[in-house]
Amino acid sequence: MADKDLLINEKVEFNGVFSFEEAYAYAFNWFKDEGFGLIEERYSEKVTASGRDIKFEWSAKKGSSDYFDIDLKVKVEVEGLSDVEVEIEGKKKKSNKGKIAFGIKGVLVKDPSSAWDESPFYKFLRDVYNKYIIPGRIDSMEDRVKDDVRDFKEKMKIFFEISGKR
Repeated sequence: MADKDLLINEKVEFNGVFSFEEAYAYAFNWFKDEGFGLIEERYSEKVTASGRDIKFEWSAKKGSSDYFDIDLKVKVEVEGLSDVEVEIEGKKKKSNKGKIAFGIKGVLVKDPSSAWDESPFYKFLRDVYNKYIIPGRIDSMEDRVKDDVRDFKEKMKIFFEISGKR
């Protein structure tokens, strides 16, 4: 079985006026632009008196080499999403109002194909390989995972900051 190390867990929250459609597309396109394969694992929507509550989870994977994969888990919760009309540069535009939260977890997967799990001896060799031969590469890959999560978080914060000021 592949070794999976949870390295970072971040969260971005915004409460106010924003376009849910644009936020969804912006986040989705960030993963595509960064070379991640994206799967929507869950999606649910519930209509309440205060608006729509939406929850969805994404799994984003990027193969970095034969021995490493970057796996990001994104959990999004939207509460009280309602339609509003805003004025942007003198023109009325439909938008949304509510609270949205992105939770992002960064995982480094070592030996994703489980090639080193065929026997106890290979598992021993994998441990030696990880501890004594490639610790520098592992550190570098861990930094890449953390950088990807932090970059996504910062890009979403900027998106909400800009969309909230319109």
